[in-house]
Amino acid sequence: MNAQNFSPIPFLDLKAQQARIGPSLKARLDAVLAHGQYVLGPEVAELEARLAAFCGAAHCVSVSSGTDALQIAMMAEGIGRGDAVFLPAFTYTATAEVPLLLGATPVFVDVDPRTFQMDLSSLEARIAEVKRSGPLKPRAVVGVDLFGQPADWPGINAIAAREGMFTLDDCAQAFGAALNGKRLGTAADSTATSFFPSKPLGAYGDGGALFTESAERAALYRSLRTHGEGTTRYEVMRIGMNGRLDTLQAAVLLAKLEVFEQEIARREEIARIYDSALGDVVAIPARMPETVGAWAVYSILLDDEAQRDVAQGALKAAGIASAVYYPRALHQQPAYASCHDGTVLPVAEGLGRRILALPIHPDLSDAQANRVAEVLLNTVKN
Repeated sequence: MNAQNFSPIPFLDLKAQQARIGPSLKARLDAVLAHGQYVLGPEVAELEARLAAFCGAAHCVSVSSGTDALQIAMMAEGIGRGDAVFLPAFTYTATAEVPLLLGATPVFVDVDPRTFQMDLSSLEARIAEVKRSGPLKPRAVVGVDLFGQPADWPGINAIAAREGMFTLDDCAQAFGAALNGKRLGTAADSTATSFFPSKPLGAYGDGGALFTESAERAALYRSLRTHGEGTTRYEVMRIGMNGRLDTLQAAVLLAKLEVFEQEIARREEIARIYDSALGDVVAIPARMPETVGAWAVYSILLDDEAQRDVAQGALKAAGIASAVYYPRALHQQPAYASCHDGTVLPVAEGLGRRILALPIHPDLSDAQANRVAEVLLNTVKN
Protein backbone atom coordinates (compact mmCIF):
# COMPACT_ATOMS: atom_id res chain seq x y z
CA MET A 1 0.00 0.00 0.00
CA ASN A 2 1.37 3.38 -1.00
CA ALA A 3 0.78 5.87 1.81
CA GLN A 4 1.10 8.73 -0.65
CA ASN A 5 -2.23 7.76 -2.19
CA PHE A 6 -4.08 8.39 1.07
CA SER A 7 -4.67 11.27 3.43
CA PRO A 8 -3.22 10.92 6.93
CA ILE A 9 -5.49 9.52 9.60
CA PRO A 10 -5.08 11.38 12.91
CA PHE A 11 -5.55 9.72 16.27
CA LEU A 12 -8.09 12.41 17.19
CA ASP A 13 -9.75 15.02 14.97
CA LEU A 14 -11.08 17.91 17.03
CA LYS A 15 -11.02 20.24 14.02
CA ALA A 16 -13.58 18.10 12.19
CA GLN A 17 -15.80 18.06 15.25
CA GLN A 18 -15.46 21.83 15.63
CA ALA A 19 -16.56 22.34 12.03
CA ARG A 20 -19.62 20.14 12.67
CA ILE A 21 -20.79 22.02 15.76
CA GLY A 22 -19.48 25.45 14.70
CA PRO A 23 -22.72 27.50 14.82
CA SER A 24 -23.81 26.14 18.21
CA LEU A 25 -20.31 26.53 19.62
CA LYS A 26 -20.03 30.13 18.44
CA ALA A 27 -23.42 31.04 19.89
CA ARG A 28 -22.47 29.56 23.25
CA LEU A 29 -19.11 31.32 23.41
CA ASP A 30 -20.57 34.63 22.23
CA ALA A 31 -23.13 34.47 25.05
CA VAL A 32 -20.36 34.17 27.64
CA LEU A 33 -18.42 37.05 26.10
CA ALA A 34 -21.60 39.13 26.19
CA HIS A 35 -22.43 38.60 29.87
CA GLY A 36 -18.81 38.45 31.07
CA GLN A 37 -19.33 36.04 33.98
CA TYR A 38 -16.22 34.00 33.34
CA VAL A 39 -16.16 32.20 36.70
CA LEU A 40 -19.26 30.22 37.78
CA GLY A 41 -21.40 31.93 35.16
CA PRO A 42 -24.89 30.67 34.29
CA GLU A 43 -23.54 28.12 31.80
CA VAL A 44 -21.86 26.26 34.67
CA ALA A 45 -25.13 25.67 36.51
CA GLU A 46 -26.86 24.75 33.23
CA LEU A 47 -24.14 22.25 32.40
CA GLU A 48 -24.29 20.65 35.85
CA ALA A 49 -28.04 20.17 35.55
CA ARG A 50 -27.78 18.67 32.06
CA LEU A 51 -24.91 16.36 32.97
CA ALA A 52 -26.77 15.06 36.03
CA ALA A 53 -29.87 14.44 33.93
CA PHE A 54 -27.82 12.74 31.22
CA CYS A 55 -26.41 10.08 33.54
CA GLY A 56 -29.28 9.94 36.03
CA ALA A 57 -27.34 11.28 39.02
CA ALA A 58 -28.98 13.36 41.73
CA HIS A 59 -26.12 15.89 41.89
CA CYS A 60 -23.35 17.11 39.59
CA VAL A 61 -20.57 19.47 40.71
CA SER A 62 -18.30 20.72 37.94
CA VAL A 63 -14.62 21.23 38.72
CA SER A 64 -11.41 22.34 37.04
CA SER A 65 -10.06 18.93 35.96
CA GLY A 66 -10.56 15.21 36.33
CA THR A 67 -7.61 15.08 38.70
CA ASP A 68 -9.16 17.76 40.89
CA ALA A 69 -12.40 15.79 40.87
CA LEU A 70 -10.57 12.79 42.32
CA GLN A 71 -8.83 14.97 44.90
CA ILE A 72 -11.99 16.75 46.04
CA ALA A 73 -13.83 13.43 46.39
CA MET A 74 -11.07 12.00 48.59
CA MET A 75 -10.67 15.21 50.59
CA ALA A 76 -14.40 15.10 51.35
CA GLU A 77 -13.98 11.62 52.85
CA GLY A 78 -11.01 12.71 54.97
CA ILE A 79 -8.71 10.23 53.26
CA GLY A 80 -5.10 10.77 54.32
CA ARG A 81 -2.19 9.43 56.32
CA GLY A 82 -2.53 5.78 57.33
CA ASP A 83 -5.22 5.04 54.74
CA ALA A 84 -4.92 2.49 51.95
CA VAL A 85 -6.56 3.38 48.63
CA PHE A 86 -6.87 0.41 46.26
CA LEU A 87 -6.66 1.13 42.53
CA PRO A 88 -5.64 -0.60 39.30
CA ALA A 89 -1.95 -0.65 38.43
CA PHE A 90 -2.70 -0.20 34.74
CA THR A 91 -4.08 3.31 34.31
CA TYR A 92 -3.00 6.96 34.13
CA THR A 93 -0.95 8.43 36.96
CA ALA A 94 -3.66 10.85 38.14
CA THR A 95 -5.56 7.98 39.77
CA ALA A 96 -2.60 7.12 42.01
CA GLU A 97 -1.00 10.51 42.58
CA VAL A 98 -4.04 11.99 44.32
CA PRO A 99 -4.09 9.65 47.36
CA LEU A 100 -0.32 10.02 47.62
CA LEU A 101 -0.60 13.83 47.60
CA LEU A 102 -3.16 13.58 50.41
CA GLY A 103 -0.81 11.46 52.51
CA ALA A 104 -2.58 8.16 51.84
CA THR A 105 -0.97 5.09 50.28
CA PRO A 106 -2.03 3.83 46.85
CA VAL A 107 -2.22 0.03 46.82
CA PHE A 108 -1.87 -1.29 43.29
CA VAL A 109 -4.15 -4.06 42.03
CA ASP A 110 -3.71 -6.23 38.95
CA VAL A 111 -6.11 -6.07 36.00
CA ASP A 112 -7.96 -8.48 33.75
CA PRO A 113 -5.92 -9.42 30.66
CA ARG A 114 -8.81 -8.91 28.22
CA THR A 115 -11.01 -6.15 29.64
CA PHE A 116 -8.07 -4.26 31.24
CA GLN A 117 -10.34 -3.51 34.22
CA MET A 118 -9.51 -4.15 37.88
CA ASP A 119 -9.24 -7.87 38.65
CA LEU A 120 -11.49 -8.62 41.61
CA SER A 121 -9.51 -11.63 42.80
CA SER A 122 -6.40 -9.44 42.89
CA LEU A 123 -8.36 -6.74 44.74
CA GLU A 124 -9.42 -9.21 47.43
CA ALA A 125 -5.87 -10.53 47.75
CA ARG A 126 -4.44 -7.02 48.09
CA ILE A 127 -7.01 -6.07 50.75
CA ALA A 128 -6.12 -9.22 52.69
CA GLU A 129 -2.41 -8.38 52.46
CA VAL A 130 -2.97 -4.87 53.83
CA LYS A 131 -5.13 -6.12 56.68
CA ARG A 132 -2.62 -8.84 57.54
CA SER A 133 0.51 -6.71 57.44
CA GLY A 134 -0.75 -3.37 58.84
CA PRO A 135 -0.49 -0.54 59.72
CA LEU A 136 -2.59 0.81 56.84
CA LYS A 137 -6.37 0.91 57.09
CA PRO A 138 -8.36 -0.05 53.98
CA ARG A 139 -10.40 3.09 53.25
CA ALA A 140 -11.30 3.32 49.57
CA VAL A 141 -11.44 1.55 46.23
CA VAL A 142 -10.98 3.59 43.07
CA GLY A 143 -12.33 1.68 40.09
CA VAL A 144 -11.23 2.96 36.69
CA ASP A 145 -13.48 2.55 33.65
CA LEU A 146 -10.42 2.16 31.50
CA PHE A 147 -10.52 3.14 27.82
CA GLY A 148 -14.25 3.90 28.09
CA GLN A 149 -15.49 0.46 29.20
CA PRO A 150 -17.27 0.09 32.56
CA ALA A 151 -15.44 -1.66 35.35
CA ASP A 152 -17.13 -4.49 37.26
CA TRP A 153 -19.03 -2.20 39.59
CA PRO A 154 -21.37 -4.81 41.11
CA GLY A 155 -18.31 -6.82 42.12
CA ILE A 156 -16.30 -3.82 43.35
CA ASN A 157 -19.23 -2.52 45.40
CA ALA A 158 -19.84 -5.90 47.01
CA ILE A 159 -16.21 -6.15 48.16
CA ALA A 160 -16.11 -2.53 49.33
CA ALA A 161 -19.38 -2.89 51.27
CA ARG A 162 -18.08 -5.97 53.05
CA GLU A 163 -14.90 -4.10 54.04
CA GLY A 164 -16.61 -0.79 54.89
CA MET A 165 -14.76 1.15 52.18
CA PHE A 166 -15.68 4.22 50.12
CA THR A 167 -15.99 3.62 46.38
CA LEU A 168 -14.90 6.18 43.79
CA ASP A 169 -15.51 5.69 40.08
CA ASP A 170 -12.68 7.18 38.03
CA CYS A 171 -14.84 7.66 34.94
CA ALA A 172 -12.41 10.02 33.21
CA GLN A 173 -12.41 7.96 30.01
CA ALA A 174 -15.94 6.64 30.13
CA PHE A 175 -18.54 9.37 30.59
CA GLY A 176 -21.44 8.27 28.41
CA ALA A 177 -20.81 4.54 28.93
CA ALA A 178 -23.51 2.37 30.48
CA LEU A 179 -23.68 -0.71 32.68
CA ASN A 180 -26.81 -2.83 33.05
CA GLY A 181 -28.89 -0.23 31.24
CA LYS A 182 -27.73 2.74 33.36
CA ARG A 183 -25.18 5.33 32.34
CA LEU A 184 -22.14 5.59 34.59
CA GLY A 185 -22.45 8.29 37.22
CA THR A 186 -24.24 6.43 39.99
CA ALA A 187 -22.33 3.13 40.09
CA ALA A 188 -20.13 4.15 43.05
CA ASP A 189 -20.46 6.36 46.14
CA SER A 190 -18.96 9.12 44.02
CA THR A 191 -18.05 9.39 40.34
CA ALA A 192 -15.30 11.60 38.94
CA THR A 193 -14.93 12.40 35.27
CA SER A 194 -12.65 14.47 33.06
CA PHE A 195 -13.33 16.85 30.19
CA PHE A 196 -9.76 16.92 28.90
CA PRO A 197 -9.97 17.59 25.14
CA SER A 198 -9.24 13.98 24.12
CA LYS A 199 -12.04 12.52 26.24
CA PRO A 200 -15.35 11.43 24.65
CA LEU A 201 -16.93 14.62 26.02
CA GLY A 202 -14.01 17.03 25.96
CA ALA A 203 -13.63 20.74 26.58
CA TYR A 204 -11.08 23.05 24.92
CA GLY A 205 -8.88 22.87 28.00
CA ASP A 206 -9.07 21.18 31.38
CA GLY A 207 -12.33 20.45 33.15
CA GLY A 208 -14.06 17.77 35.17
CA ALA A 209 -17.09 16.91 37.27
CA LEU A 210 -18.24 14.92 40.29
CA PHE A 211 -21.51 13.00 40.53
CA THR A 212 -23.14 11.77 43.72
CA GLU A 213 -26.51 10.74 45.09
CA SER A 214 -25.71 12.44 48.40
CA ALA A 215 -26.79 16.06 48.92
CA GLU A 216 -24.29 16.32 51.77
CA ARG A 217 -21.39 15.19 49.60
CA ALA A 218 -22.44 17.55 46.81
CA ALA A 219 -22.49 20.51 49.19
CA LEU A 220 -19.07 19.55 50.49
CA TYR A 221 -17.70 19.26 46.95
CA ARG A 222 -18.97 22.76 46.15
CA SER A 223 -17.29 24.14 49.24
CA LEU A 224 -14.00 22.33 48.60
CA ARG A 225 -13.81 23.48 44.97
CA THR A 226 -14.03 27.12 46.15
CA HIS A 227 -11.39 27.34 48.89
CA GLY A 228 -13.59 25.68 51.49
CA GLU A 229 -16.01 28.58 51.66
CA GLY A 230 -19.28 28.47 53.60
CA THR A 231 -22.45 30.42 52.90
CA THR A 232 -20.49 33.52 51.93
CA ARG A 233 -17.25 34.00 50.03
CA TYR A 234 -15.26 35.05 53.10
CA GLU A 235 -16.59 32.41 55.47
CA VAL A 236 -13.88 29.74 55.39
CA MET A 237 -15.24 26.50 56.82
CA ARG A 238 -12.46 24.11 55.79
CA ILE A 239 -9.25 23.89 53.79
CA GLY A 240 -10.22 23.64 50.15
CA MET A 241 -8.75 24.45 46.77
CA ASN A 242 -9.35 26.52 43.65
CA GLY A 243 -11.13 23.88 41.61
CA ARG A 244 -13.87 25.67 39.68
CA LEU A 245 -14.79 25.01 36.04
CA ASP A 246 -14.39 28.07 33.79
CA THR A 247 -17.60 29.36 32.22
CA LEU A 248 -16.07 29.28 28.74
CA GLN A 249 -15.33 25.58 29.12
CA ALA A 250 -18.90 24.99 30.29
CA ALA A 251 -20.12 26.73 27.14
CA VAL A 252 -17.96 24.46 24.95
CA LEU A 253 -19.28 21.38 26.75
CA LEU A 254 -22.90 22.49 26.36
CA ALA A 255 -22.40 22.76 22.60
CA LYS A 256 -20.76 19.34 22.46
CA LEU A 257 -23.42 17.77 24.65
CA GLU A 258 -25.99 18.40 21.91
CA VAL A 259 -24.31 15.79 19.69
CA PHE A 260 -22.81 13.58 22.38
CA GLU A 261 -25.25 10.66 22.12
CA GLN A 262 -24.74 10.46 18.36
CA GLU A 263 -20.99 10.56 18.87
CA ILE A 264 -21.07 7.70 21.37
CA ALA A 265 -23.10 5.67 18.87
CA ARG A 266 -20.59 6.45 16.13
CA ARG A 267 -17.67 5.37 18.31
CA GLU A 268 -19.43 2.04 18.83
CA GLU A 269 -19.85 1.62 15.06
CA ILE A 270 -16.13 2.14 14.54
CA ALA A 271 -15.30 -0.29 17.34
CA ARG A 272 -17.47 -2.91 15.61
CA ILE A 273 -15.62 -2.37 12.33
CA TYR A 274 -12.34 -3.03 14.11
CA ASP A 275 -13.82 -6.02 15.94
CA SER A 276 -15.01 -7.62 12.73
CA ALA A 277 -11.84 -6.97 10.75
CA LEU A 278 -9.23 -7.76 13.41
CA GLY A 279 -10.85 -10.23 15.79
CA ASP A 280 -9.39 -13.35 14.17
CA VAL A 281 -5.84 -11.97 14.01
CA VAL A 282 -5.16 -9.94 17.19
CA ALA A 283 -6.67 -9.74 20.65
CA ILE A 284 -9.43 -7.14 20.49
CA PRO A 285 -10.92 -5.44 23.59
CA ALA A 286 -13.28 -7.65 25.57
CA ARG A 287 -16.52 -6.13 26.81
CA MET A 288 -18.10 -6.61 30.19
CA PRO A 289 -21.59 -8.17 29.83
CA GLU A 290 -24.52 -5.73 29.59
CA THR A 291 -22.37 -2.70 28.83
CA VAL A 292 -22.21 0.15 26.34
CA GLY A 293 -18.74 1.63 25.91
CA ALA A 294 -17.76 5.25 25.39
CA TRP A 295 -14.66 4.11 23.44
CA ALA A 296 -12.24 6.80 24.48
CA VAL A 297 -9.53 4.37 23.39
CA TYR A 298 -9.62 1.20 21.27
CA SER A 299 -6.61 -0.92 22.21
CA ILE A 300 -5.54 -4.21 20.69
CA LEU A 301 -2.93 -6.65 21.98
CA LEU A 302 -0.14 -7.91 19.75
CA ASP A 303 1.87 -11.06 20.47
CA ASP A 304 4.86 -9.24 21.94
CA GLU A 305 6.71 -5.95 21.95
CA ALA A 306 8.56 -6.69 18.72
CA GLN A 307 5.34 -7.33 16.79
CA ARG A 308 3.73 -4.27 18.35
CA ASP A 309 6.65 -2.08 17.27
CA VAL A 310 6.50 -3.43 13.72
CA ALA A 311 2.74 -2.83 13.56
CA GLN A 312 3.06 0.70 14.89
CA GLY A 313 5.82 1.40 12.40
CA ALA A 314 3.69 0.15 9.51
CA LEU A 315 0.80 2.36 10.59
CA LYS A 316 3.09 5.37 10.81
CA ALA A 317 4.48 4.68 7.34
CA ALA A 318 0.91 4.63 6.02
CA GLY A 319 0.16 7.99 7.65
CA ILE A 320 -1.95 6.48 10.43
CA ALA A 321 -1.49 7.69 13.99
CA SER A 322 -1.48 5.26 16.92
CA ALA A 323 -0.49 5.37 20.58
CA VAL A 324 0.61 3.17 23.46
CA TYR A 325 -1.64 3.43 26.53
CA TYR A 326 0.30 2.65 28.75
CA PRO A 327 3.94 1.66 28.26
CA ARG A 328 4.52 0.90 31.94
CA ALA A 329 2.33 -0.08 34.89
CA LEU A 330 2.10 2.53 37.64
CA HIS A 331 3.85 0.49 40.32
CA GLN A 332 6.84 0.24 37.97
CA GLN A 333 7.12 4.02 37.68
CA PRO A 334 9.87 5.75 39.71
CA ALA A 335 7.37 8.04 41.45
CA TYR A 336 5.61 5.09 43.10
CA ALA A 337 8.58 2.85 43.88
CA SER A 338 8.71 3.86 47.53
CA CYS A 339 5.04 3.13 48.23
CA HIS A 340 4.71 -0.22 46.44
CA ASP A 341 5.20 -3.31 48.58
CA GLY A 342 6.92 -5.30 45.84
CA THR A 343 3.97 -7.53 44.95
CA VAL A 344 4.24 -8.78 41.37
CA LEU A 345 1.25 -7.84 39.23
CA PRO A 346 1.92 -9.88 36.10
CA VAL A 347 -0.92 -8.76 33.84
CA ALA A 348 -0.37 -5.05 34.40
CA GLU A 349 3.36 -5.52 33.97
CA GLY A 350 2.94 -7.34 30.67
CA LEU A 351 0.30 -5.22 28.94
CA GLY A 352 2.61 -2.30 28.24
CA ARG A 353 4.76 -4.46 25.97
CA ARG A 354 1.86 -5.60 23.78
CA ILE A 355 -0.82 -2.93 23.76
CA LEU A 356 -1.55 -0.55 20.87
CA ALA A 357 -4.33 2.02 20.56
CA LEU A 358 -5.93 2.74 17.18
CA PRO A 359 -7.71 5.90 15.98
CA ILE A 360 -11.32 6.07 17.16
CA HIS A 361 -13.36 9.25 17.10
CA PRO A 362 -16.79 10.31 15.75
CA ASP A 363 -15.41 11.84 12.56
CA LEU A 364 -13.48 8.75 11.48
CA SER A 365 -15.10 7.34 8.34
CA ASP A 366 -15.81 3.68 7.66
CA ALA A 367 -13.25 3.81 4.86
CA GLN A 368 -10.60 5.17 7.22
CA ALA A 369 -11.34 2.54 9.86
CA ASN A 370 -11.14 -0.19 7.26
CA ARG A 371 -7.84 1.23 6.02
CA VAL A 372 -6.41 1.10 9.56
CA ALA A 373 -7.50 -2.52 9.81
CA GLU A 374 -6.09 -3.36 6.36
CA VAL A 375 -2.64 -2.02 7.21
CA LEU A 376 -2.62 -3.98 10.47
CA LEU A 377 -3.78 -7.18 8.83
CA ASN A 378 -1.18 -6.96 6.10
CA THR A 379 1.52 -6.36 8.71
CA VAL A 380 0.52 -8.99 11.29
CA LYS A 381 -0.18 -11.74 8.76
CA ASN A 382 3.19 -11.21 7.18
